[in-house]
Amino acid sequence: MSESIVDIRDLSARFGDQQVLHGVNASVPAGQITVVLGASGSGKTTLLKHVLGLHRPTTGSVRLFDQELASISERELNEVRTRIGMLFQEGALLNSITVHRNARVPLEQHTDLPSPIIDRIVETKLDLLGIRHAADSFPDELSGGMRKRAGLARALALDPELLICDEPTSGLDPLTSQSLDELLVSLRDMFRMTMLIISHDIASVRRTADRLLFLHEGRFIFTGSIEEAERSQQEEVLRYIESVV
Repeated sequence: MSESIVDIRDLSARFGDQQVLHGVNASVPAGQITVVLGASGSGKTTLLKHVLGLHRPTTGSVRLFDQELASISERELNEVRTRIGMLFQEGALLNSITVHRNARVPLEQHTDLPSPIIDRIVETKLDLLGIRHAADSFPDELSGGMRKRAGLARALALDPELLICDEPTSGLDPLTSQSLDELLVSLRDMFRMTMLIISHDIASVRRTADRLLFLHEGRFIFTGSIEEAERSQQEEVLRYIESVV
């Protein structure tokens, strides 16, 4: 069995009178793409915020790189976060600076590397993602797919051990979505990169997921491959999967 980068045990989350997560258990094995799939309101965002240490569990635990997030200091938590790359749903790029400058930000904040070395690292990442020609462009000059790749370049700047993608294909047309999915799979294959993807897009899941976790009303009701999901006896899982041919 692969080493788990993320381990979630009996995690519950309550906000006032609303119970969002109900004692969920999950893991993210190293070197694989794990996708959390579910409809809006299923608890995906709450789960993600717990994995990032932005929320503390009501009960249960989240271990990241074998560290219990609820019991470490803020400094230690920030150190853990430097081992994570985050691709945000809308890219979250700074519109006032170029693609190249956006990708420099993590390296400037978290390393003492000389500026020429930082530039070289950024150029390598932009090359890898096929967007070096856009290095001097501003985010609002880019297409949706290019903005996602620029956000990915920034997410990969520190060579993270875990890449988290929040709805990576959201807002993209089908061909651009497929291209981005193929890029993520190629990164997994080239670097044995571990990924946790939050998604509602079953077409994307079919292309990317090594392992699928189906979240429904704050509970994981299925864990396995997409092929196993298609043979599942869970009505909610089958209905969702069959919603996109």
